[in-house]
Amino acid sequence: MNNMISFLCHNISETEKIAKKFADIISETGAFVCLHGDIGAGKTAFTKFVCKHLNVQQKVTSPSFVILNEYKSGKIPVYHFDLYRLENEGISTISEELSEYSEGKILTMVEWAEFSPDTELPFDRVIVNIKFLSDTEREISFSSIGKKSANIINKLV
Repeated sequence: MNNMISFLCHNISETEKIAKKFADIISETGAFVCLHGDIGAGKTAFTKFVCKHLNVQQKVTSPSFVILNEYKSGKIPVYHFDLYRLENEGISTISEELSEYSEGKILTMVEWAEFSPDTELPFDRVIVNIKFLSDTEREISFSSIGKKSANIINKLV
């Protein structure tokens, strides 16, 4: 990993501020984002805020049961995956798709990306780890693999 930056969020509005800053940065370049965190940590909430600040007009929901939600009404297309319900065999069946969703000026958000072997994920990616601290507090850490993602992380500072 190239670098890492963490933010302590005391409430949901602080989480939204970080999501807005992230959305502003990636609206110009797109990004492939791996979201890590326990159930209820805030992966979908973070994604909703990013989509809100990319002007996505559709209702953003968890793709837990459908694997992929697509939102094309905002500044850039957003593809929101959830790998939680896929086993290794299932992940291998969509690995080509994941690779396709890593190129171009698009945002791909992958919840439960830790279920996918690193070899199945595009090399250049932002890793967002959301840690549950209390009912209102979260620690959100951003790290990167690859030059494009490192540039995104550096702009968050």
